[in-house]
Amino acid sequence: MPAPHSLVALGPAKLIYVTAPSNTRSRTPLDHLGGGSGAGTARHRTSLLELAPLPSAIPCARLHTIHVLHEWLLRQLADDAALIVSELMTNAADASMVLPRRPPITLRLLATERFLRIEVWDQSPHNLEPREADADAECGRGLTVVAALSARWGSQRTGPDRKVVWAELALIDA
Repeated sequence: MPAPHSLVALGPAKLIYVTAPSNTRSRTPLDHLGGGSGAGTARHRTSLLELAPLPSAIPCARLHTIHVLHEWLLRQLADDAALIVSELMTNAADASMVLPRRPPITLRLLATERFLRIEVWDQSPHNLEPREADADAECGRGLTVVAALSARWGSQRTGPDRKVVWAELALIDA
């Protein structure tokens, strides 16, 4: 008989925090998936947090987001970003919890001069399927919330068993 989910040792969380000019190439666990060219002179800040797909991952990711945005002096985005992170991490955790290996889920925050990009990565082979929630449904509104709060959002399959769902919040000029 398998151990209860809460007793399965899935390893510690991993955290990477980088502030660098975008013409500097910083290595992350997601580099093998490709990304930007790294060209340009704009500064960007990146935070990467990998967690086991457990219910406790969602509040951890939400608090991490709030603390990072306060540190980056982006407090005005913290509430909306925390709600977006909650919705996207919940979807990723739900998709990953049912997989045999229970692979980790990853939160990446990327801030430039123009936007904050929130990315949530999972290893589910299933595509994102937005749906219309019934009026009395208790779930199914997460992506509607993400769309309402963000300037842009979307998803991309980066491999047969890898996808990223992202949302961008525009930065408000001070």
